[in-house]
Amino acid sequence: MTTGGKTNPQAEAFIAKAKTWKAEYEQLRAIVLDCGLNEAFKWMHPCYTFEGKNIVLIHGFKDYCALLFHKGALLKDPHGILIQQTENVQAARQIRFTDVKEIVELEATLRAYIYEAVEVERSGREVAFKKPEAFAMADEFRAKLGELPALKAAFDALTPGRQRAYLLHFAQPKQAKTRASRVEKWVPHILAGKGLND
Repeated sequence: MTTGGKTNPQAEAFIAKAKTWKAEYEQLRAIVLDCGLNEAFKWMHPCYTFEGKNIVLIHGFKDYCALLFHKGALLKDPHGILIQQTENVQAARQIRFTDVKEIVELEATLRAYIYEAVEVERSGREVAFKKPEAFAMADEFRAKLGELPALKAAFDALTPGRQRAYLLHFAQPKQAKTRASRVEKWVPHILAGKGLND
């Protein structure tokens, strides 16, 4: 049984039902809870908080599982183990694992990173996010904004995070036809003031 922070039944069920990475999840969970963080279930994964603020998330992929630090970009990372998932991820950083042994060997380091992440949260420091203007805008979306003044007004009214998500989503496909169909599909959402995940 874990000690420390409060547990969450949804997170517990997620780990119990895991077909891959179950032992790794259990080991990571024990370490995080022992650091006094409270367990929640957000974005369909176990998430660990301090005074209601997200600190770390446990998640898995095909080739690895990871401990994701929400403000990992602000951590010192003396061991050089924090990984930026993609070039567009600005704040979060992962520490990746492929077996339980790696987690056990890194336990003291993981605890140090978790405690530092809590201190970052306590200090009130924030990641300086790039403005949406810094991201490439697909030509198809730019054209649509020119055609529909209401769309431009609705897009400008969205939060920077929602704007960024749309810009990345529209610019991702290599083919113009795919970019154009994405733009068409999401125009009603933007006009309704909604983000990609709303």
